[in-house]
Amino acid sequence: MAGLKKKSHGGTWGVLAEFESPAAVYHAAEQVRDAGYSKWDVYAPIPIHGMDEAMGLKGSKMAWIVGTFAAMGASGGFLLQWWTSAVAYPIVVNDKPFGAWEQFTPVTFELGVLFAGISAVFGMLAINGLPRWNHPLFSSERFLSASDDGFFIGIESKDAKFNSDATSKLLEKAGGFNIEMVEDQ
Repeated sequence: MAGLKKKSHGGTWGVLAEFESPAAVYHAAEQVRDAGYSKWDVYAPIPIHGMDEAMGLKGSKMAWIVGTFAAMGASGGFLLQWWTSAVAYPIVVNDKPFGAWEQFTPVTFELGVLFAGISAVFGMLAINGLPRWNHPLFSSERFLSASDDGFFIGIESKDAKFNSDATSKLLEKAGGFNIEMVEDQ
């Protein structure tokens, strides 16, 4: 196969292909999606409008994680303050009824924000599989331009449809060049 370079360090991580422009990688992403691959990603130095749809990605779970933990923090803070002032230690302050909610607002809000922030950090780490100190793609010299002016698609060998020859041909047919097998270290 023309342009296929092979490195030999360990098991195969997958196939990496470079593309000319944002439009080229966008159309290639549509072809990879239509071919049925599920473990792949697009790497570009800039956001490409519509790439999520071109890749067939669904919405993130992060909104649900953060929203759930924010509600838990806010309701937990509110209930703790209400129980403390209305049930455990009922004290009349300024002739207000036991458990008046107005004074609970700052703590309720702050605990909601605290739980949301903590869940955002740990949820992001869990969903992204971090921390990972080194990625196999970093061993590719060509891939270093992904943060500057390169547009890439990488298809992992863990994908059920992965076949090194067929996958490389698909990427070449989609307009990819400098196609290489990337080894996992």
